[in-house]
Amino acid sequence: MACWKIIPLLLLIAAVSAVEVQRPRGVPLSKKHFYVEGKPFTCLDGSRTITFDRVNDDYCDCQDGSDEPGTPACPNGSFHCTNAGYRPTFIPSSRVNDGICDCCDATDEFNSGASCPNTCRELGRQEKESLQKLAEIAKEGFLLKQQLIQEAKRGLEEKKVKVLELETSKKQLEEKVEALRTVKETAEEPEKEAKGRHLKAWEDQKAAVRAEKDKARMVEVFLELDDDGDGLVSVAELQSHSELDPDSDGSFTETEAQALLDGVEKADAAVFETIWKDIKDKYVSEVQIPVEMPHEEATEPITDNESENYSEGEIPEEDDDDEPDDDDDEVDQDEDDDDDDADADYNRPPAVQEKKDEEDEGVMPPYDEETQTLIDAAQKTREQFDEAERALRELDDQMKNLEKETTSDFGPNSEFAYLYSQCYDLTTSEYIYRLCPFNKVSQKPKHGGSETSLGTWGHWSGPEGDIYTAMKYENGMGCWQGPNRSTTVKIKCGKETTVTSTTEPSRCEYLMEFTSPALCQDPKTLEQMLHGHTEL
Repeated sequence: MACWKIIPLLLLIAAVSAVEVQRPRGVPLSKKHFYVEGKPFTCLDGSRTITFDRVNDDYCDCQDGSDEPGTPACPNGSFHCTNAGYRPTFIPSSRVNDGICDCCDATDEFNSGASCPNTCRELGRQEKESLQKLAEIAKEGFLLKQQLIQEAKRGLEEKKVKVLELETSKKQLEEKVEALRTVKETAEEPEKEAKGRHLKAWEDQKAAVRAEKDKARMVEVFLELDDDGDGLVSVAELQSHSELDPDSDGSFTETEAQALLDGVEKADAAVFETIWKDIKDKYVSEVQIPVEMPHEEATEPITDNESENYSEGEIPEEDDDDEPDDDDDEVDQDEDDDDDDADADYNRPPAVQEKKDEEDEGVMPPYDEETQTLIDAAQKTREQFDEAERALRELDDQMKNLEKETTSDFGPNSEFAYLYSQCYDLTTSEYIYRLCPFNKVSQKPKHGGSETSLGTWGHWSGPEGDIYTAMKYENGMGCWQGPNRSTTVKIKCGKETTVTSTTEPSRCEYLMEFTSPALCQDPKTLEQMLHGHTEL
């Protein structure tokens, strides 16, 4: 119970020896002046005026029931329990003389015959003891609160000084980053040029190798097309390769073939070189890769005469002299592999062959010493620049956090500031609940499993004029076919900072009870009330 809420209770029950002021039954002290004996009574709603002898005469004259405060005559009336020594209260008039004791002083059952002992003083004593304990907690909590406020003030001043220091450091670091950026870009320029020269040399080398291979293939194709070996490729010889048909219509005509040969009947090596680029991507070599069949041991059928020489179950032994020599096999196999590789290279489709040529070119050779020196120097400037830029980002993050701490609403006197960056756990039989004030609320299964967000910090959500008694955390993990989870944290005065309970009053809406000395109020007024006297 928040300590300032204790004050009204203490005002009403503090004096166990209170003097009861005489007034009509069921009338509170605050309305006694409306009921003056011997004078006409005006209904409290102003609807009519009646003689005073009609007040509490068990007949309802006023529409608001105010003429029958001590009887059950008016269905909309209310009866005031004086409850001397305890808390006064109101009950509906319908409960008067119903045989059930509603007032601890038994004044509601004055004519029902019910036996109702007066328990007000005992209840008052018990509540007073309870309130005294709460007052002690409030007293200790309030002292802690004063310390929290002082620490928050010191912390705020320190943070403001720190922000100024960081702003100076940031300016210096920004200048350093820009200087290193210039150094880096200056070092990268010769590095880029040197690497470009190295790459160009490598590309030129690969291009020369490819050109040499292309020329060699051109010579091989020329010789292959020159069927009669006269050193010329004729129209007819060219027509023997239908894949060279320019329009691929299935009819490679003499005119089309002659056009490929630049209009001549026969092309020598020089002319063939000029047309090679037009046919090399279509040409398919006549030399085919041999297709190897699975090796199977040849078996000859056993004749009837031979079968008679063996009894059932016997297997004739093979002659060792017929087995090939292992060494000879290895030599033959090597020769076959070489032949197969050559045939495979020669018969690959152009696109496949080009890809294999690129693979055969290998990796780019290492940089020369001068280029590598430029690369190392540029890399060093990049690392220095990256390190400075990383430091600047970290400093920016630090400044943002400090700005958040110095501008956030941590209460009227920043008494809740100590909760920032802290987390508090509550373990139940199934879950571990974690409250990180001004950040988030989460839930995790006690025996393993992933964490579930129950909301992130939203705003203070206490009632108007008392907003710091509750926190709202919103937009947690969505429920299955339901809303996003959210949590309300109700705060009470306490010597310790702790989560005392967690419930789920509605689906996906959680309620946490949290105690903190930051909510404790000055207990001096409470102590005065506990030792004072109030006339009821």
